[in-house]
Amino acid sequence: MSKSRNEFFDTQVLGHPSGLFVLFFTEMWERFSFYGMRALLVLFLVSALGIGGWDWPRENALALYGTYLALLYLTPIIGGTLADKYLGNRKAIIIGALIMTFGHASMAIETPFFLYLGLGLLVIGTGFFKPNMSSFISILYKDFPEKKDGAYTIFYMGVNAGAFLGIMLCGYLGEILGWSWGFGLAGIFMLLGLLQFTLAQGIFGEAGSKPNKDNKKIEADDHTEIEDKLNPFTLIDKIIIVIVAALGLTWVINDPLSKIGEVNFLEFGGTDYSGQTILVTLVLFVFLLGSRIVRYSKITRDKMIAVVIFAFFIIFFWASFEQAGGSMSIFAKDYTSRILSGNSALIFNIVDVIITVVPIAIITWVLFLLFRQTFKKYLISNLILGFSFVLIWGIVVWKIYNNFNTYSYEISYQTYQISETNNQGKETTKTYAITANTKLPENAVLVDNTTVIRSANDFVKNDKIAIIDIDKKGVNYKYLTDEQAELIDTNISATIIKKKENEIQIPATWFLILNSLFIIAFAPLFSKWWESKYNPKPANKYAIGLFFLGIGFAFLAYGASGIPQGAKTASVSIVWLILAYLFHTLGELCVSPVGLSYVSKLVPARMIAFMFGVWYLALAIGNKTSGKMGSMIDDITAKYDISTFFLIFTFVPIIIGIIALLLNPVLKKLMHGVK
Repeated sequence: MSKSRNEFFDTQVLGHPSGLFVLFFTEMWERFSFYGMRALLVLFLVSALGIGGWDWPRENALALYGTYLALLYLTPIIGGTLADKYLGNRKAIIIGALIMTFGHASMAIETPFFLYLGLGLLVIGTGFFKPNMSSFISILYKDFPEKKDGAYTIFYMGVNAGAFLGIMLCGYLGEILGWSWGFGLAGIFMLLGLLQFTLAQGIFGEAGSKPNKDNKKIEADDHTEIEDKLNPFTLIDKIIIVIVAALGLTWVINDPLSKIGEVNFLEFGGTDYSGQTILVTLVLFVFLLGSRIVRYSKITRDKMIAVVIFAFFIIFFWASFEQAGGSMSIFAKDYTSRILSGNSALIFNIVDVIITVVPIAIITWVLFLLFRQTFKKYLISNLILGFSFVLIWGIVVWKIYNNFNTYSYEISYQTYQISETNNQGKETTKTYAITANTKLPENAVLVDNTTVIRSANDFVKNDKIAIIDIDKKGVNYKYLTDEQAELIDTNISATIIKKKENEIQIPATWFLILNSLFIIAFAPLFSKWWESKYNPKPANKYAIGLFFLGIGFAFLAYGASGIPQGAKTASVSIVWLILAYLFHTLGELCVSPVGLSYVSKLVPARMIAFMFGVWYLALAIGNKTSGKMGSMIDDITAKYDISTFFLIFTFVPIIIGIIALLLNPVLKKLMHGVK
């Protein structure tokens, strides 16, 4: 055991080295930026032009979202390979964080060019950052394998602390102050995370400073280290890699382009070959993976097959789980009753304050423990970290104050109704709000309508204001300032009827924080479970996680069962979304941090970052599948109903979970004693 390794473990915070918590906070700010931006992207794209959105169809927004997520998890293969062979983990992390900072800054400008530039930079930066953060922990804990599960659980809490803060604060600023505020805040904390990590590198000694390519050792069944056979890429391997990369990237990018820009690179002679392209790509990739695995020594080959099986489970898990940022966000926005009044509003405000303040207080306490151990030696890094928490507390206090000083108003506005005859010969009546550019048809009937808006302004009865229909469905309206109203011709004139005391509207992005909140609450319990004598076998953990995921969607399917076929809006209780996020989170705790730990234990050190890249490729496939399936929400709702849409995501994970249980004996043999 090396001297530097012993020194690394000398300074303790919560039973782990202080250096782990430098990574904890670095990853926390990166996840703050990622999840903060993710919470805004789809809502920004589908929201009305008058409030800064782009007014995209939901299908187009979800196609871009799915492609972005897929690319985000594809590039780690490249970043992991470069780190293993040339850069080392630490340089790759710094390069990735710097590129992502520029990406977030670009997105804050909110023009098409800078949006796509920003997404591209985030994809490239994540390729360097993500696999190397995960593999760096594996390197640091090489001589302490018994501590790896606990280390990854703590690291995963950092991931979700960042997600919790990012979704809550970036989502809130984006919806309340404007999209650029949310996107910009994500960039600021990415920069602070970069500076904090760069200035505290001395705490890691020499770990991660050099490439990992020279380590040829693997662990045998008796836990002794033996020399492993190398497996260099052949010319055929390299040719297949180029073909797979070209076809895969073309398919991933072509999906949103064919919808948004009406450019289809895979259409020939009027026939769309997208399905055939991805099928050929997957067959070639499976052939490449299989042909390389069989060339390894027996122990390495078996362990790699185990990783591939785990990756197979992960694809199906994330294809369902990532509906959170797509179809579940749309369900929260359009189909959930988010207006609370009276005691319900008061209780929600109190609960919101508690779940906002308590997790941040816990993380601040962890920060204090880190300060005690490292403040003198890494002064500037700690000052930057402290400054970032001062910003967080400032924004949180402002959020709480604003929530308690924002009012609900009942308002009236004019609409017109026209009667139309549909294809079946039935007469239907449609209602349209009268905007600044409306030209009334001859047969129109004027009707006064009422709705509720939220504003921090103190209006009185009969005040004249301007509002906008956020998503052109006649359900969600937002107050416009005089300056905003002058810039757009879709504003609607309205009159204040009365102030509604103690009534609030929950932001659609608020529900996304539940996942991270539940992880912070339950991760310590699951960590204790994994360390107990009741610790399930690896395959059983995946099965339990998939069952929990299916149960979560079953709650949504049941809650949505009363929504009629083809409905675009509804008012379902928020209880069903909360239960869904709870069970999805329990499933994630069984799958995600455990998966990271098993990859680090099963894969040889010389290609650890590369294999984390392959692991994230499985996530990429799952995420793109998620976006593809999520974009079908309108079609399935029109043909069947939204309950049927969620039932699909109920049955698929449960079926894959049963397969995981059946494979348990096979996986135990393949893992050669790894627990």
